[in-house]
Amino acid sequence: MSTIRLIMALAIIISMSSAALAMEPTGPVITQVRNETAIQPGSTILNTTGGSISTIDINGTQQNLRWKGYVGNVSGKLTLDDANNNTIFDWSIGAASGEVFATRNPGSVNWSGINCSNSTHLSTEDINMNHTNPSDNITRTFSQTSHSEMYVSTNLIRQNSCYSLKTYVNDAPQSSVFEEIVLYDGTNLTNGNTVYATKLEQDSAGFDGRTYDFQMIVPEIGAPSWRSSTAYYFYVEIT
Repeated sequence: MSTIRLIMALAIIISMSSAALAMEPTGPVITQVRNETAIQPGSTILNTTGGSISTIDINGTQQNLRWKGYVGNVSGKLTLDDANNNTIFDWSIGAASGEVFATRNPGSVNWSGINCSNSTHLSTEDINMNHTNPSDNITRTFSQTSHSEMYVSTNLIRQNSCYSLKTYVNDAPQSSVFEEIVLYDGTNLTNGNTVYATKLEQDSAGFDGRTYDFQMIVPEIGAPSWRSSTAYYFYVEIT
């Protein structure tokens, strides 16, 4: 009899364990606050006398339509819900920590197998996004490997293991906050998707002096004839 009870107890434990889920990033509710772009300057006059030869140096700044940025703040809570989103208890988040993710993949992300993108993944992403300009393609833009350690779902992303960048603070380069890395959720070079990830800060001064919890840039289609926009799907992981 005791053996039967033990087997039944083990069956219950196994059944309960199989129902447990690993913590994974979730799709957030997004409120767009503003969307803006630079005003391109007009012509610059140069008036010289007839019969002269002028040697000039020209320095121009052009808005880069092959990239776009997202900045903002994160709020939320940790909760214990059932399958119908009925809550038994929840915890409001004061200082948000975790990551924000963006991907072009409209389907589910393989969070259990996600890891750093390698150089071949980045080169493939260059091809997929038609980023043929070597000055600002994805490979050139994410050329560093300088970031802190982080967990994505249950996967440990070790320090300085992924291709990364740090977006600007107060209109200037910096090396301490707003880290962004490139991840890949496939098991080989062709069956996965690129996921861009940035760590959450807490009310840090951002690119324009305003305070944000995150900043990130993602590629847009780089073809000269491209006149549309590429949708990105966002996830957040609050820890």
